[in-house]
Amino acid sequence: MKEEFQELKNHLGKNMNDPIGDFIIRIKNAGNVKKESISVPFSKMKLAIAKLLRAKGYLGNITKKSRGNAKYLEIALLYTENGEPVVSDVRRISKPSRRLYESAKNIKRFRRGFGLSVLSTPKGIMADVDAKKNNLGGELLFNIW
Repeated sequence: MKEEFQELKNHLGKNMNDPIGDFIIRIKNAGNVKKESISVPFSKMKLAIAKLLRAKGYLGNITKKSRGNAKYLEIALLYTENGEPVVSDVRRISKPSRRLYESAKNIKRFRRGFGLSVLSTPKGIMADVDAKKNNLGGELLFNIW
């Protein structure tokens, strides 16, 4: 119980400038060391991204938990039959220091459909194919494959 609280304190107590970048890197790093699940500080944006990644087959179950005033997401990771993580790599595109926006006509399929680009559109968080289908542009957050 004590070490679980300490781990939660370590995850939630840090001040970060790029919470989305931190979130996707935690997913990648946890997969590389074969963890079953990760816990990340809660935000509506992270929840929307996690739901999208779960729908596209990159993440497992997502549960919202809280301890005291601290809310966090518990996310299960997925692995292939070979034991390799489903998320092999991620790349942050739009950063706090340099925002990058794409119009609907300029959105390209990432890695010919074997990867996923995640965009923040006026209608919420969407994958590249969904945004193009709905003729929506937005901020290109990151690529995942």
